[in-house]
Amino acid sequence: MKILVTGAAGFLGRNLVENLKAIRDGKNRTRPALNVDEIYEYDLGNTPEELDAWCRDADFVFHLAGVNRPKDPAEFRAGNFGFASTLLDTLKKNQNKCPVLLSSSLQATLAGRFGTSEYGLSKREGEELFFRYQEETGAPVYVYRFPNLAGKWIRPNYNSAVGTFCHNIARDLPITVSDPNVELELLFVDDLLEEMFDALEGRPHRCEYPAAGEEGFDGLTPKPSKDGRFCYAPVTHKATLGRIVECLRTFRDQPRTLVMPAIPSGSFEKKLYSMYLSYLPAEKVAFDLKMNVDDRGSFTELLKTADHGQFSVNVSNPGVTKGQHWHNGKWEFFIVVSGHGLIRERKLGTDEVMEFEVSGDRIQAVHMLPGYTHSIVNLSETEPLVTLMWANEIFDPSRPDTFFEPV
Repeated sequence: MKILVTGAAGFLGRNLVENLKAIRDGKNRTRPALNVDEIYEYDLGNTPEELDAWCRDADFVFHLAGVNRPKDPAEFRAGNFGFASTLLDTLKKNQNKCPVLLSSSLQATLAGRFGTSEYGLSKREGEELFFRYQEETGAPVYVYRFPNLAGKWIRPNYNSAVGTFCHNIARDLPITVSDPNVELELLFVDDLLEEMFDALEGRPHRCEYPAAGEEGFDGLTPKPSKDGRFCYAPVTHKATLGRIVECLRTFRDQPRTLVMPAIPSGSFEKKLYSMYLSYLPAEKVAFDLKMNVDDRGSFTELLKTADHGQFSVNVSNPGVTKGQHWHNGKWEFFIVVSGHGLIRERKLGTDEVMEFEVSGDRIQAVHMLPGYTHSIVNLSETEPLVTLMWANEIFDPSRPDTFFEPV
């Protein structure tokens, strides 16, 4: 399959092209039905001759090019209608009836606050142009009205408040939030790509946009419909500006607090965190951890979670014994990743001792049981013993639940 992408250098175009390359090169094997042979990347630097050749050969066209922040509002129509007309005329000239996907905007509904949007008007004109093209040629047309797009590579200080917030908060720069209660509907680019690949496989999600008040709809919400005129990406997230900023500040503070917020699979928080990290400046990609060092070795907290405990790493010098304490409700995993050691555990009030010889050559996880005093000794005379430790709760110095008792 030969695929033409217009607007290939933009935010969505870059994400799409790089992921199409991953499918083409066999790096992404989640879409076995897709066979990508050529990817034609069209943007401002390309020539009409290239467009003509690619419109002749393409098996599918993603039309992502457009204008959303012009100096002159008249540029809206030129960018969102004029070039679209050129593209479709070129396809017709080459008698190519391959499917065409149009990247439109929710503003094209002209509903609610978008009623007088010059951008929305130009996008709506573009939509009608594509629908007429479909009627004239019989070529499949997939028209998508995207809400606010989010994800890696969005240009900050341009047309995305979330991209600007990510960029500025990652750099400790000020942000402006006029009303934290304003709610945004966000479509993350990775979810959109999955829908675009569905369309590429000929099975887009179709919908209609009922008028405001009709069946309880607001004019902006897609209504799934098997034979709908429009298409939509089914996975979006709604969040207020205040919630978005709160999350981003939590992500920014993680290297200091070590606390990793809850990021369930598929959640808004998980996707926003990934987006935020893509904006980190080089000087913040790596950060120091506080090492507690003495003549026995070192102990360093690595990561804390709100509801799944914390991770630490312990380094014991040759011959050193650490631990010799017990807990009530706290329990741990000790995982030796380098060196040779011995873990000992004794149930309080008994003389029976369990012993576990551990080594980085055979990695095991050993439970430190509640009510058992435990220790770990480095059996090597020359090499340090490195142990990854997980505890079921974050250490609380006011209630340490840790009591000295020799094994």
